[in-house]
Amino acid sequence: MKDKQFNGSTEDITIISNGVKLEGKITSGGSIRVDGTIQGDVVTQGNVTVGEHGDVNGKINAGVIAIGGKVVGSVNAKEKLVLEAKANLKGDIFTKILVVEAGAKFDGKSNMGDVKGMSSPNTPIVKDENKPG
Repeated sequence: MKDKQFNGSTEDITIISNGVKLEGKITSGGSIRVDGTIQGDVVTQGNVTVGEHGDVNGKINAGVIAIGGKVVGSVNAKEKLVLEAKANLKGDIFTKILVVEAGAKFDGKSNMGDVKGMSSPNTPIVKDENKPG
């Protein structure tokens, strides 16, 4: 038996095939590809790919997320989020790196980077003396 359940391994891939409909929260230690329909949250330590025909109605929390289909719910990518050309996302985004291809649709708020590194309206902006301008 493999001992990979929650050790951060992304070698195992779970595939939700086209035509499959799932209701409930999905939790995995590996990666997940969604080509079917999920009504519920998707949480994994690996990566999530929502294929062109994939449909997720719930939150997604993963390392790297690529969306090519439809997602309704907030998306939290620890490293990177890619919205492919046919992506349709309705929900808030939390990620370090955001890639949006031409044609992708996004309706929500985005938050990128660490909270420490982001400036708020009340935080003074400190100019780096080593940089011109």
